[in-house]
Amino acid sequence: MRYGDIDFNNSTILITGGAGFIGSNLAFYFQENYPKSKIVVFDSFRSGEILSNGNLKSFGHYKNLLGFNGIVISGNITDKEALKSLEQNYNFDYIFHEAAISDTTASEQDLMIKTNVNAYEDLLKIAIKHNANMVYASSAATYGDSDRFEVGYEQPNNVYGFSKVMMDNITYSYLKKDLDISIVGLKYFNVFGPREFYKNKTSSMVIQFGHQILRGETPKLFEGSDKILRDFIYIEDIIQANILACNPKQSGVYNVGTGVARSFEDIVNILQNKLEINNGKEYIPNPFIGSYQFFTQANIKTTKQYLGYQPNYSLEEGIQDYLMDIKKTKV
Repeated sequence: MRYGDIDFNNSTILITGGAGFIGSNLAFYFQENYPKSKIVVFDSFRSGEILSNGNLKSFGHYKNLLGFNGIVISGNITDKEALKSLEQNYNFDYIFHEAAISDTTASEQDLMIKTNVNAYEDLLKIAIKHNANMVYASSAATYGDSDRFEVGYEQPNNVYGFSKVMMDNITYSYLKKDLDISIVGLKYFNVFGPREFYKNKTSSMVIQFGHQILRGETPKLFEGSDKILRDFIYIEDIIQANILACNPKQSGVYNVGTGVARSFEDIVNILQNKLEINNGKEYIPNPFIGSYQFFTQANIKTTKQYLGYQPNYSLEEGIQDYLMDIKKTKV
């Protein structure tokens, strides 16, 4: 399905983090809908290097790009020589910046700021030189414990959320200049869908619960999960928002969610119903109290107004569309 009215054929498109979850979905969107576009995927493919929390430093995986016919470049966005090569060897029309240290439980502050904040400004300078519209991934993690999920009410409670606030601040500072490009930040809420499997432990609870159920296990929920509400958004609506952000009525930072908060209990109930497997539920203590959002619900009024965005998938519809992939990736 195509979104918006831009013809991306004959355009050169850079997707950083293009071997990751959202980046790879974007790469295939352009390949399938605009076969004459030149798509450049830039990703720091996984090497086995881990963070202090035991999670992988990079989730980029070649299997997310099986069937991709574009250009693939392995590199780190903190490598200034690699960015210089991109700047000199291509002339981008659009840059989709999805690369980041995206693990909300990571504690490496220096790495987080260098990767998420400083590298973003370096890429933004390339966008300006190339006259390329920039769309980048911000996050609902910027809101932290805020009780108001609107731009301007950020209250991050971890370094990842803080890094995304700093990226948004860079955007605001550049928008004060007289630029010929658009710059749009998208605050993703809880995204789920195909090609997230290689995020391992940081993949959505939709696929994690789905695999627990398919293995015949009792799905494990944090205590009080019926009261832990999040705005869960299906990957297709994330792709829609990215495409619409290429031609916005107004540059800026926007929420991308459904505008509806649902519980983790809902996810398990929906999966058990659609898979026709019910092994009950097991409740465990929540080890992330203090750095964990207990409620998120995107205010998408301005996203609708300025991007023309309208979520197409409810939680039930997204899970239904995702079921085949969940079964296929069962381990």
